Amino acid sequence: MSLKSINHNDLRIEKDMYGKNFLTLADFSSSEIEYLISLALTLKKKQKLGIPHEYLKGKTLGMIFEKSSTRTRVSFEVGMYQLGGHASFLSSRDLQLGRGESINDTAKVLSRYLDGVMIRTFDHQTIEEFASASSIPVINGLTNSHHPAQVLADLMTIKEYKGDLKGLKLCFIGDGNNNMTHSLIEGAALTGMNISVASPKNYEPNQSILNQAIQIATTNDCHITLTNDPEEAIDQADVVITDVWASMGQEDEQTERMEQLAPYQINQALCEKAKPNYIFLHCLPAHRGEEVTAEIIDGKHYVVFDEAENRLHAQKALLKVLLSD
Repeated sequence: MSLKSINHNDLRIEKDMYGKNFLTLADFSSSEIEYLISLALTLKKKQKLGIPHEYLKGKTLGMIFEKSSTRTRVSFEVGMYQLGGHASFLSSRDLQLGRGESINDTAKVLSRYLDGVMIRTFDHQTIEEFASASSIPVINGLTNSHHPAQVLADLMTIKEYKGDLKGLKLCFIGDGNNNMTHSLIEGAALTGMNISVASPKNYEPNQSILNQAIQIATTNDCHITLTNDPEEAIDQADVVITDVWASMGQEDEQTERMEQLAPYQINQALCEKAKPNYIFLHCLPAHRGEEVTAEIIDGKHYVVFDEAENRLHAQKALLKVLLSD
């Protein structure tokens, strides 16, 4: 990829995104998402070549964690450092927010100290309420219904391996009503990929999120397919993705979920129906022997550690456009 200087159209896109919230992928247009992917790839190349890219000198990002994390914390923290800024880790246990201070008051106070806030929490309404009271950009590090920061890295990874995203077939097999599925549906629709989701009955995607994504997909001439049949979903897929069957906060549903989702395991027999050159993605952590077998996640088609690395570069692109004035 060329390291050419940003052109006038790029500057316009960056200007439009500056200061915005990033709560879902659908908050941004197709051209903005495509620009973020391109910028992430450029920043990755700059890092590999040792080219300085300190666009955020003097900027500070606050990071609020109500859910623990590995990749989210490290990618945003290191990303801010490499961009010349600083990240401040804010555990919910250490904030007045965890002892009764309102979300609105916390957002207003932090807006006076920081240049942006990244929040990883449970209820999506929490981050929406925070953003409505904040005067600085708010980034969704994960909620129960959306994981846009992860899927931005997934889109970047697919772009690296497959080139043009438009027209590719992506399939997600597993729990259709989770944050990864919802953000993947939005990301596919925005980039013109066809996506097929296979999940058991009563595990289908949220209808409101799905309806919005269908509208975007129609505009971009691509399709969203829901099925209960994993073989139908994976047929001739370019990209195969899954996630854990019980996420944080769903531990009491573990036994039932294991029973319902067992037929949706990603294994060698199932993957033989994908294209011969398919790639396998997983946001991690993975439970080998549950949602995916070791022969797949550790096999020749896996790109999960490139995907994990790309969290850093994708998050840097996001931080640059939202915080760099």
